Amino acid sequence: MSAEQSGAPARPEQPTSDRRRWLGLVVISVAVALIIVDSTIVNVAIPSIIDDLGITSTQVQWVQESYTLVFAALLLVFGTLADRFGRRRMLLIGVSIFALSSIAAALAPTGDFLIGSRVIQGVGGAMILPTTLSIINATFRGRERGIAFAVWGSTIGGMAAVGPLLGGWLTTDFSWRWAFGINVPLGIIIVVGILFAVRESRAANAARVDGVGAIFSVIMSASLVFGLIEGRTYGWWLVDKPFTIDDWTWPFAVSVIPFAFAVAALGVVAFVAWGLHRQRQGRSTMLAFSLFRIASFRNGNIAAMIVSLGEFGIILSLPLWLQNVLGYDALQTGFVLLALAIGSFVASGAAAGFGNRIAAVWIVRAGILFEIIGLVAIALVISTDTPWWQLVIGLFVYGFGVGLATAQLTGVVLADVPVEQSGAASGTQSTARQFGSALGIAVLGTVLFTSLGGGLDSRLEGSVPDATRAKVVDLVVDSAGAAIPALEKQSPAAATAAREAFSDATRYAAFSAAGFLTLGLLTTLSLVTGRVREDDDAVTDAAAAPPVAA
Repeated sequence: MSAEQSGAPARPEQPTSDRRRWLGLVVISVAVALIIVDSTIVNVAIPSIIDDLGITSTQVQWVQESYTLVFAALLLVFGTLADRFGRRRMLLIGVSIFALSSIAAALAPTGDFLIGSRVIQGVGGAMILPTTLSIINATFRGRERGIAFAVWGSTIGGMAAVGPLLGGWLTTDFSWRWAFGINVPLGIIIVVGILFAVRESRAANAARVDGVGAIFSVIMSASLVFGLIEGRTYGWWLVDKPFTIDDWTWPFAVSVIPFAFAVAALGVVAFVAWGLHRQRQGRSTMLAFSLFRIASFRNGNIAAMIVSLGEFGIILSLPLWLQNVLGYDALQTGFVLLALAIGSFVASGAAAGFGNRIAAVWIVRAGILFEIIGLVAIALVISTDTPWWQLVIGLFVYGFGVGLATAQLTGVVLADVPVEQSGAASGTQSTARQFGSALGIAVLGTVLFTSLGGGLDSRLEGSVPDATRAKVVDLVVDSAGAAIPALEKQSPAAATAAREAFSDATRYAAFSAAGFLTLGLLTTLSLVTGRVREDDDAVTDAAAAPPVAA
């Protein structure tokens, strides 16, 4: 640094500078991998969390949903703030928030406290992801940028495979609390690495944050997800259970859920109207509304959202079923789910190998088709005594499809987008995917637990008194199946019925996910089939540009 300031030749310092740049790449890749690992660890640890904290099935959905929802809502906001106020600074803040909230999650005494901690984790995660992409774009150019994104993606893929095993080991041999606690030493290492190897950078003409648009986006997404998750609790139309906040109780005979959906609809209208208003004034918007005139961009984002809905929702039900019905421990569950990560890793390499010979949209379609086949295969073998190898085959095929689809979908969505708008377009696509993931957890979780309740009730009808039957159903559903082993000691017949009902519900969730993926496959039929442009900077910018506002 001093040599450059004094005018001395920079060449002797270049090797050190290069080493620091590449070390910085590893550091920021691990920072993003921290988010991925946390998600996969939580999936495996959920049954143990239920046993320890006694959380309900609705809280189980919120443990997953609160993080994903906040993450999706704030991606664009923090991407813009990072460009304005410093990317390294934002990354340091994000990692620190993520690590501190992980301490809170690890020490959580109640389910509500854990959910609150997950909300704060979502804030930290939303700071990390777009910032790392911005740093890579600012640090590397040309061929090096493509290599940098390959390293970034490979690190994330590898950690995604490690996550279930790490979570299973920590949960089985120690405690689910270490599944969150492991983030603390990793966070400290990442912070030290950022301070040492990552340079600060800012955008010369960064856009201002659309604060009103951000508020509208949070309102519409939060109210929609609240309605989807809580509908079975408070009633989809009439009141099944009073909605209360402290001493205040919902005063109407109609449930709060239709009101939540109405707020979501009004939020969508307000969000779009406000964004178009700012766009006409030439001001920044949360989403790049003008790009939705491009058919491939518009339809591609719809496909990305629907595919994410089907992809991520099923991950909620499988660990619960594996542990509560088949009796696997967390580590065994991690080994089974590892097949998904391996399939995805294999497919990512395969997609890179023939991506220049086959149009990207056909690779995406093939990937979605593999996902559907994998999910249907899983659904068909689900029973109370399914052997592990049958699940592994389906999960590998499913993971292979995920790897094919996600590796190429970005290029398809951005194929006709002007290069200078690739950052805003990529941010819109990232938001669509994350919002689809949030909907997947809400919708498929509701399918799972609603089917579980109805199926168990019908199985016990006639053999168990009505009052007892209602208590058993509520116990199994509210515990997300964790009460089944204890139920075995009191009533083996009821426990058998519960296992069968949980297996059926998991099957219905898998078929529902396959249905959404089929819908996503149909939406790709309107996408362009031409090859993705091959200009180096255009491709690398479009494929991994940071999700920031226009």
